[in-house]
Amino acid sequence: MNILFIGDIFGAPGRRIVADHLQDIIQTNRIDLAIANAENAAGGFGITPTIAEDLFGLGLDVLTSGNHVWDKRDLWDYLGRQPRLIRPANYPNAPGKGVVVYRTRNGLDCAVLNLQGRTYMPVTDCPFRKADQLLGELDAAVKVRFVDFHAEVTSEKMAMGWYLDGRVSAMVGTHTHVPTADTRILPGGTAYQTDCGMTGPYRSVIGVQSDIVIQRFLTGLPVRMEAAREGPELHAVIIDVDEATGKARSVRRHAINGD
Repeated sequence: MNILFIGDIFGAPGRRIVADHLQDIIQTNRIDLAIANAENAAGGFGITPTIAEDLFGLGLDVLTSGNHVWDKRDLWDYLGRQPRLIRPANYPNAPGKGVVVYRTRNGLDCAVLNLQGRTYMPVTDCPFRKADQLLGELDAAVKVRFVDFHAEVTSEKMAMGWYLDGRVSAMVGTHTHVPTADTRILPGGTAYQTDCGMTGPYRSVIGVQSDIVIQRFLTGLPVRMEAAREGPELHAVIIDVDEATGKARSVRRHAINGD
């Protein structure tokens, strides 16, 4: 089976390029399950129920998130009503769920897990121990398992990849908005990439207008972050998974320049 994972959808430019290309990607690559990280879909900061439903309407099956999932207060109740939008599982006693088992287009159950790192990030429970718990609770018959690890530092993401190797079909990192060139299959059969990269405006500093960020670095003064709008790109990975074993057969980056 083929899994598509789209990196952090950022603002209107990210939503537009997904709308323009998602169905073609699904059809051309025979995608069975389409996942995207959408925590920045609303102007670069958070996601709203309306935007989430719009993204599902485009053909995305599951949405993952991260620390910005809490930015829009009206989403909190929605998380309890919409199991296909998940939040990092290692937030204690938070609304919503951190895992969903979804029936794919080819009729196979696939588990999608969302975890968040702790280095330079909000205080959460240990993502490594939470991963152990979630995997231990899954039905053994669910062989295909995808993890979005939303974390700041590359070392923490790499450590999680090795920790999960052989236990999940794929682990792809998000949050830093810069795609990494280390796409590979680890020895145990887990497809891995440290960061999928942002789907949004690349004529920016990780999605924010460049002049605003430069001013902050020059002065050290607080500024109001505003999402950039130019240079849209879509960054994703496509993973071919053996349905019988849950091991990845191949993984590759998929990028589209929207200019």
